[in-house]
Amino acid sequence: MQERIFDHLFKFARELMIDAGEQIRTSFQKELTIDFKENRSDLVTDMDKQIERFFIENIQKSYPDHRILGEEGFGDIITSLDGTIWIIDPIDGTMNFVHMQRHFAISVAIYHNGVGIIGLIYDVAQKDLYYAIKGQGAFMNDRKLPALMPIDIGDAVIGVNSAWVFEKKRIKEGIIPNLINNLRGTRSFGSAAIELAYTASGKIDGYISLRLSPWDYAAGKILIEEVGGKISSINGEPLTMLTKQSPVFAAKPGLHESILNNYLKK
Repeated sequence: MQERIFDHLFKFARELMIDAGEQIRTSFQKELTIDFKENRSDLVTDMDKQIERFFIENIQKSYPDHRILGEEGFGDIITSLDGTIWIIDPIDGTMNFVHMQRHFAISVAIYHNGVGIIGLIYDVAQKDLYYAIKGQGAFMNDRKLPALMPIDIGDAVIGVNSAWVFEKKRIKEGIIPNLINNLRGTRSFGSAAIELAYTASGKIDGYISLRLSPWDYAAGKILIEEVGGKISSINGEPLTMLTKQSPVFAAKPGLHESILNNYLKK
C-alpha cells in the first residue's frame, strides 16, 4: 500500500517538475526581474518566486494535509518533521540561471516523518531529471544509476564550493587546501543540487560546501543514499532538515570516511 502511495506521489511530483522546467526555459527569452537577499551575490528572480508558488498551489490543491518548506518563503513555517513535508528549491543556482542559463536546477524532496522518500533534481537546461524513490534506487532520465564504488583519494574529483576561502569559523584553516593537494582535481558548478546529482550519478566523486540549507541538499541526500553514497556534516554528523546554513559533505563510500577522518575532522 505504502509503495503505491509513494509511486503516485512521485508521478505527481515529476509532472510538476517537467511543467516547471518548461516555464523556466520559456523565460529564457524574457527580461527577468532580479533582486537580491542578504547581499548582491545572493540573487532572486521573479521566476524563483513564480516556480515556488506554482509548486505550492498545486501541492495544496492535491495534498492539502502536506506541508511545504520553500527557499523563497511562500510555504509553511516548519518546526518539526512530522507528517509529509515537501522541501523545494525552485531554482538552485540562480546566479547561473541569470548569467548563463545553464548549470541550475529545480530541487524537490518529499519527507515523511523525517525520512526522505522521494527526491528529484531537474537540470532544466539539459533536460536531465535525476530522481529516487526510497528503496527503489536512483535514476537519470529513467536509466537506473549503478551503485557507487569506492575510489582512492588520489583518483577522486570533488566539487568544492569557493566559500571555504573566506569561511574561517566553520572549518580549520589549511584543511581544504591540504585535501585539494591530494585529490586528482576539483570542480565548482555553482549549484549544490547539480553537484549532489553529479555525485549520485558518478560524474564527480564527492562534494563539499560550508553553507547549505535543507532545500539545497534534501533531494540530493535521497539520491546519494539510494546508490550507496554517504552524506553528512563535515564533522560526520547526520544532516537535519530543520537547520539552515549547514556544512555538507557527500562522497562515494570509502572515500567519504577517508576524507572525513584524515582531513575534515582534524
